[in-house]
Amino acid sequence: MSTSKIEGVVITPLRQIPDERGKIMHMLRADAPHFKAFGEIYFSCVNPGAIKAWHIHKEMTLNYAVVWGNIKFVLYDDREGSPTKGVLQELFIGESNYCLVTVPPFVWNGFKGIGEKMAIVANCTDISHRADEIDRMDPFTQKIPYSWDIKHG
Repeated sequence: MSTSKIEGVVITPLRQIPDERGKIMHMLRADAPHFKAFGEIYFSCVNPGAIKAWHIHKEMTLNYAVVWGNIKFVLYDDREGSPTKGVLQELFIGESNYCLVTVPPFVWNGFKGIGEKMAIVANCTDISHRADEIDRMDPFTQKIPYSWDIKHG
């Protein structure tokens, strides 16, 4: 387990167990130190180049793992009083970097499909989805200092 550049965000490398039949991909266990509670699990599919951002949860803790494909996952801390307020972080996660990213409430986040195939993002949350505890912003808003464009060289 490692901490990220943003207070409260935890990045946990995940284990894969391959054999001649395929593989097992671990994600989250009830006895893991970063497990809080089970609310729901869902899978979000994102096409290459498509962006699903920005959103923030007021109560929900997110646990993301990319089980197929790759994404660019971006976090932005806009929390008043946070020691990392104003910090932006990019992570490249998926088949080439299989890990769990735990995101506490009030951290803006979003992702973009990268590579040549659809990515499947699993999210195991600590509460069930409620429309009243999530806020969304346009992925190209000027309120978050980030460009989703590919960065060359």
